[in-house]
Amino acid sequence: MTRDSEEAPGRRSSDPQERDQVRERGRQPVRLDRRRRPRGPGRPRKLSEGRFLAPSAICVLIAAPALLLDRIPPAVTLAQLLLGCALTVHAVRQRDRLVTLLAEVREVARITQETIVRPLSRNLAGTHISTRYHCAVRESTLGGDLYDVAVTPFGLRVLVGDVRGHGLEAIRLTAETVAGFRELAYTVADLPALATGLDERLAPDLGPEDFVTALLAEFAPGEVRLVNCGHPAPLRSGQRIELLEPAVTALPLGLRPDPLQYRVRLQPGDRLLLYTDGLTEARAPDGTVFPFLTEAAHALRDPLPDEALDTLYARLLAHTGTTPVDDLALVLCQPTQPTTPTPRTPHKNTTA
Repeated sequence: MTRDSEEAPGRRSSDPQERDQVRERGRQPVRLDRRRRPRGPGRPRKLSEGRFLAPSAICVLIAAPALLLDRIPPAVTLAQLLLGCALTVHAVRQRDRLVTLLAEVREVARITQETIVRPLSRNLAGTHISTRYHCAVRESTLGGDLYDVAVTPFGLRVLVGDVRGHGLEAIRLTAETVAGFRELAYTVADLPALATGLDERLAPDLGPEDFVTALLAEFAPGEVRLVNCGHPAPLRSGQRIELLEPAVTALPLGLRPDPLQYRVRLQPGDRLLLYTDGLTEARAPDGTVFPFLTEAAHALRDPLPDEALDTLYARLLAHTGTTPVDDLALVLCQPTQPTTPTPRTPHKNTTA
């Protein structure tokens, strides 16, 4: 006997229309749930079909044999299936969040690295400076090569260097070298003392086999003063192409160098290319060394400094056939106000 038949006749409704209304009210919660689903911009983000169907299909394939063979109760298998789907969707969401976080961290790292090695293309204290930096590590914009520029009371000073090694330790030493240059360049009166100060600053942080090659340049009217600590010699491009080799080679920073300064007169239109060994030691697949002087002479004919550096790097890629395996830093300096050299008595000076 049903509950309705057990109730007293006086409590039942004899009106069919009223009974239909009661039944209709009993169905209303289902319709209300549908109407209350949020819509528009405020609606929760739906999972894409790929995110839902792929993990669901995997879970079905795993659970299907158990269901077909009836090895475990279907209710348990269904619970496992639902739990697996939920965990898979959660893992996908976590992965998406991690990918987004990694992208943000990489952007912060890129901005930080560009504050260490700043891209330049501008006139500074009567000299146009153009730079290019190419890191051999695809995930990074900073490696073991370095450069920096400072407009000081003693003139425009430029540093180009190369830290021995690769990886995070090389990046740390790169940052330390640039920081030391920025601290000392404005207060130390001459380049040999500046190089000595950098050596003393870096030595405690270097291992027994670590060192930093460095080239320091100071521009004055009509000339450039140079200190070379184990670095490739700068290239002067003008009426002829020539390497400005020091009379005496000093040891790299970290090995207690005895730096010597030498002066080079600059003629109107002369350019000075500072670079790292990623340019001179690059090789083709058959082992042929990049013809540095020939290619540099061709590229530096371009009257625009930025175009000249881009042409030089393009010719390097054409020679190697792929991205170079070593970092590369290029700094092209072109005085825009050539005048008569200013008399000055430098410390331990030779003249070229």
